[in-house]
Amino acid sequence: MQFLTLFLLTICSVGAIAQAQQRTYCNPMDISYRYNFEQLNEKISYRSGADPVIINHKGEYYLFVTIQGGWWHSKDMVNWKYIVPDKWPMEDMCAPAALSVRDTLYLFQSTFEQRPIFYSTEPDKGKLKFLNRWLPRLPKDIGPWDPALFHDDDTDKWYMYWGSSNVYPIFGAELDKGRNLTYAGQKPAEAYKAMLWLDPYKHGWERFGPNHSDPFKPFTEGAWMTKYNGNYYLQYGAPGTEYNVYGNGTYVGKDPLGPFEYAPYNPIAYKPGGFATGCGHGNTFQDNFGNYWNTGTTWIGHNWGMERRIVMNPAGFDKDNQMFVNTRFGDFPHYLPTKSWTTPSGQNRDALFTGWMLLSYRKPVVASSTFRASGVDSLSADKTTDENPRTFWVAKQNKPGETLTLDLGAEREIRAVQIDYIDYKQTIYDSDSTVYTQFKILTSTDRKKWEIVSDLTETSDRKEPKRDRACAYVELNSRKDGKPIRARYVRYEHVYVAGSHLAINAFRVFGNGLGNVPVTPAMLTAKRQKDQRNADLSWSKVPGAVGYNIRWGIAPDKLYQTYQFWNDEPNTFELRALNVGVPYYFAIEAFDENGVSALSKVVNDGSGLGKP
Repeated sequence: MQFLTLFLLTICSVGAIAQAQQRTYCNPMDISYRYNFEQLNEKISYRSGADPVIINHKGEYYLFVTIQGGWWHSKDMVNWKYIVPDKWPMEDMCAPAALSVRDTLYLFQSTFEQRPIFYSTEPDKGKLKFLNRWLPRLPKDIGPWDPALFHDDDTDKWYMYWGSSNVYPIFGAELDKGRNLTYAGQKPAEAYKAMLWLDPYKHGWERFGPNHSDPFKPFTEGAWMTKYNGNYYLQYGAPGTEYNVYGNGTYVGKDPLGPFEYAPYNPIAYKPGGFATGCGHGNTFQDNFGNYWNTGTTWIGHNWGMERRIVMNPAGFDKDNQMFVNTRFGDFPHYLPTKSWTTPSGQNRDALFTGWMLLSYRKPVVASSTFRASGVDSLSADKTTDENPRTFWVAKQNKPGETLTLDLGAEREIRAVQIDYIDYKQTIYDSDSTVYTQFKILTSTDRKKWEIVSDLTETSDRKEPKRDRACAYVELNSRKDGKPIRARYVRYEHVYVAGSHLAINAFRVFGNGLGNVPVTPAMLTAKRQKDQRNADLSWSKVPGAVGYNIRWGIAPDKLYQTYQFWNDEPNTFELRALNVGVPYYFAIEAFDENGVSALSKVVNDGSGLGKP
C-alpha cells in the first residue's frame, strides 16, 4: 500500500513543480534571518531581524538589518541573496544607516563611541572601505544611535539624524562632505540639535503598551528623512518595538534641520491587527518605477522581547502631499511592482494587492506527531492556523516526513502558501551552512491522491539553493491550462530545518473561494471620548465573514489607516491611536475567503471637530 501511494504521488507530481518567476511577496519578508547571539549567555536561541533599511543603489536593492553579520542584495525585491563583507571592520552593526549617492553606497552603525563611516562601490561583492576613521564622539548618552544619513540632491548638503530613547529626542546635524562626513562647522558637542520629541498626551498612538494601554514612558527611535515636492519628512518609530502598535510617524518642514511640524495624520505606518503586527522603525525608499515603499519591524517576542521580523509596505504621497503607508491586508500576498502605480487622479493605493484571501484561518489541521513537553499546555497543530505568531506546533521529532495536513472545508483556488517557523528550545547561536530550510507542499481534492505543487529540496534534475527561510513564502504555479490549482486539502511535508526541534507557528494558505464576497457590515458607529485620543467603535457582524477592516483618516477621502479584526473577536473596540484636536472619519469592510465587501458609508467621530 505504501508503494502504491508513493507511486501515485510520483505520477501526479510529474511536471507539477516546474519553477516559475515569482510575481508576489508576503510579509513578513522571506529572507534568511540570522540566529542572534545577543542572549548567548542566557542560553536563549532565536532567529531575528529588525530595524531594516532598503536602499535602491544603481537599480538594485540592498537590505541592512540589525546584527546580521552582513546584508542582502536583490534585483527584484523578492529574491534576496545574503552577502558577507570581505572584511568586517569591527563589531556587527546595530540599526545601521545606509545611503546611496551617485555610484557610492555609504554605511554607518549605531554607536555611543567613535566609529567610522564606510563606503562601497561594490556592495554586491561585499567590499567595504573607510570614508573616515572616526566620527567624533558626542556627549555621553547622545549617540548617534539608530542613525540615518541623508543627502539633499538639490543643495548637495549632507545630514545625519538619530535617536533611540524614552528620555532624549530625535537629533539632527549637518555633515561636512569636504571632511569625509564629519560634523560640520562647530565642535561636535555643538553641531547637533533636537528635531522632535514624543508627546503622548496629544498623540494617542505614541502611548506605550499593547493598544497604547501602558502608562510607561514611550520610546522614539529609527529616524529617517525623505524629501518630496520641496518638503522634508522626518520620520520616526514609536512607541516600542515589542507591541502590536509599533508604527512610524513624521514631522514635516521646509529645511533639513527644521523647524518641523507634527503631521496631524500620524501615524503614517500602522498595523496593529492581523498576523504580522507592528511596522515601526524602518525607512522609506523608491523602487525602479518611482514607487515609494516603507519598511518596518514586526514583533514575534516568544523567545525574547527582541525576537522580530521584517516587513515592507507600499507607500506614497497624495495630492495634498500627505504621506501614507498602505498596511491594508499588509500580511496577505501582494504583487511585485512592474510599473508606477500613480494614476492621473493620484495614487492607486491598492494596486499591488492580489486579492488572494486567507483560506486557512482556524481551519482544522492534523499533525503526523506532536511533542509533549512538561508544563506546556499545547504545542498542537491547531496553533498553526490561529494567526498568532506566538503560538505554535512542535513535532515529536525533527525528521523528514513529518506532516501538517490542512482541511479547507471545500475546494478552493489555491495561489500561495506561507510557512512560518519559530525557534523552540534551540541551541543555535550563529547561522552557518547547516542552517537551511527544506520542505514540500502537496494538495489533494480527496485526501487520497496527492500532487506535489512545491518542492524546496534537492532533486536529481534540479538543485534548489539551500537557505534558511523562517518566513517561507511560496507562490504556486497555475496548471498547464492556466487555471489556478484547485484543492480541498493542503499538506506540509517536512524535509529539513536546523536544530533539535521542528516548530511552526503559521501554516497560511492564500487563494479564493468559489462563492460571493460578503455583504457590507452595517451599523458602524464611532464616538470620540472626552479624552480625544480615544474613540469607541462598534459594528454589526456579517454572518460567515472571516474578519473586518476598520479604515479611518482625517478626511472622508483619506481613510489611510487600517485596523484588522477577526469575526470571532468582539464587534466593539476602543481605538486609542488618535491625535487631539483632529477630526476623524471611519468606514468598515468585511472579508472572507471569496473576497472583500464594498466599503460602508463613511461616518464621523461625533466630536464636531470637523465642522466649521
